Amino acid sequence: MELRQLQYFLTVVEEANFTRAAARLHLAQPGVSAQIRQLERELGQPLLDRSGRTVTTTAVGEAVLPFARAALAAIAGLRQTADDFTGLVRGQVTIGLVSSAATDEFDVAAVLADFHDDHPQVEISLTEDTSERMLTALHRGELDLAVIGLAHDDPPQGVSLQVIVDTPLVAAMAPDDPLLTPAGCTSIPLAALAGRPLISLPRGTGLRGVLDHACTQAGFQPRIAFEAAAPHLLARLAARGLGVAILPDIPSEAAAKLGLCTLPITAPSLRGRVALAWPTDGPTAPAANALLTRMRKAFPTAQPSEAQESAW
Repeated sequence: MELRQLQYFLTVVEEANFTRAAARLHLAQPGVSAQIRQLERELGQPLLDRSGRTVTTTAVGEAVLPFARAALAAIAGLRQTADDFTGLVRGQVTIGLVSSAATDEFDVAAVLADFHDDHPQVEISLTEDTSERMLTALHRGELDLAVIGLAHDDPPQGVSLQVIVDTPLVAAMAPDDPLLTPAGCTSIPLAALAGRPLISLPRGTGLRGVLDHACTQAGFQPRIAFEAAAPHLLARLAARGLGVAILPDIPSEAAAKLGLCTLPITAPSLRGRVALAWPTDGPTAPAANALLTRMRKAFPTAQPSEAQESAW
């Protein structure tokens, strides 16, 4: 019996699928299947029921599952105890990042590079995804940390947050857009956007969640004409007169260079927030805890601002 067989067994149980488990382990699916069958031969009992659409544990598999977890936890504890005497941090950390979060001020790449220089034994995996899917991955233990957009004021259950961006949302449009008349208007009520073609981030992002929720509360469904993951692309579409883009506040000089006029959204005011997120009970791996500490120091808690100069 080998420890890797126990790890493969646990991963298949968590994923309920051999293909997904193999992808998570960065291995070929036949190799994972072969190692688990070898483990079953060693124990003389089937551990997994492969007959359904999803893989489930047999009665024996369910009974041995706690012992498999305990064995792997014991090995991890043994390694960590030894590492504590040398000050060594090693292991693997998996991070999720919402695409619009990486800006000059929030230079995630620089933080990861510095961390890797200090702890070369830590393997770091970085992936981009929507905020909703990353929250699910945090709950399932597939991510250790994530930088997400927040759709609601209340923190998601089981997740701790440190808000690193908090800025107003604005309606951005071409200078000849009818919404800019009469001249001199300084804001736009959310209700004025009903029926207008809107340009927004995709579903599952924090900004889109804020917009959808606010429109529902106001009694209408937003008419989304264009979706894109990059705020700069949204701005370019709006500048060409294809609709009104919903964006984090843009400094006036930057908006002018893009060919845009912007108006703060009011009644209600909407805010875009980005946060560092991790499981409430903390990452279980020492390497993930070390990186979390580094990122929380590098990206301090944001104070609500009138404009986020670095966002553009």
